[in-house]
Amino acid sequence: MTEAPDPEVVELATKIFDLARQGETEALSAYLDAGVPVNLTNDRGDTLVMLAAYHGHPAAVRALLQRGADANRVNDRGQTPLAGAVFKGEDEVVRALLDGGADPAAGTPSAVDTARMFGKEELLERFGSA
Repeated sequence: MTEAPDPEVVELATKIFDLARQGETEALSAYLDAGVPVNLTNDRGDTLVMLAAYHGHPAAVRALLQRGADANRVNDRGQTPLAGAVFKGEDEVVRALLDGGADPAAGTPSAVDTARMFGKEELLERFGSA
């Protein structure tokens, strides 16, 4: 039998995911530095870096990557933070993820596939897939 999650833990996790979505880099960093797992995932498999990337927060993405976040971790749908940033047109986030070791070929669809789908030739060149 599975024990129900502690409501206080759920509340704290929800707050931390919201900080990533909102790009609250300083507060997010403080929680990470206090011991929150950098690759914490929500019920859809989205990591903090996925949420920060998808919502266009390059400073938060960099802070997460500097603390060891996995730039290539896929969510439950097989998506990566880089593919999400390409989809959303977040060029500075794309740059931060690439600098942090993100693989343009990872995930389904990959960042390369997403760039092709939307005719983003400059990104395909950057990915070496033109």
